[in-house]
Amino acid sequence: MAEQKQGKGFLMVTMEPTPAYDEDFNDWYDMEHVPDRTSIPGFETGLRFVCINGWPRYLSMYDLTSIDVLEGDAYKSRAWNGFSAWTKRMLGKVRGQWRGSGTQIFPGQALTGHFARLTFLRFHNAPDTLADRITQGVRANFEKRPETLQVRVLRSNYNNQIDYIGWIEACAPFNAPIDVTLFGDAARYLDIVNEYVPYWTRGPLAGVYGDKK
Repeated sequence: MAEQKQGKGFLMVTMEPTPAYDEDFNDWYDMEHVPDRTSIPGFETGLRFVCINGWPRYLSMYDLTSIDVLEGDAYKSRAWNGFSAWTKRMLGKVRGQWRGSGTQIFPGQALTGHFARLTFLRFHNAPDTLADRITQGVRANFEKRPETLQVRVLRSNYNNQIDYIGWIEACAPFNAPIDVTLFGDAARYLDIVNEYVPYWTRGPLAGVYGDKK
């Protein structure tokens, strides 16, 4: 399967700081990292999620106009050698770090929505010959459930590692388990089944303390 350029791009990262650095980690993400990334042309969203079933604790997701955004000068000037001192310090305090970037293969042009629950499935190192089976299995498992708001399938090709992601947004927790038989041979590549809720950015509670305007 060739890289599908017609779909929107994405960038996602999982990580969890050691307990002593949790507060500093969230300050860094809220005040520097997400605002900086979402100011780059082509970054359409910048959202964070907290794991309530699984590990690691934090997931960040950025929808991109296309995967080519990550090859642009605006992004490259702030990544890798362009990391801030705060970024470098925080990245030395985390575990469970995984980065995925690539193309949305189903439905192709959807953006991350507003939801109460996110089910995150990773098919690690799955061959491209199973792309259709993974997509069919994710859709068959979730599209007709009353809780489901949106189903997406993403193909990550980062550092020559191919992973497929099932991204299922729901308005409530699912009442039925996943039927892994619907994935066929792709089921053996499934190595992450996590559940997330949206992260709430830290700050003063209006009308209680801080700025009451």
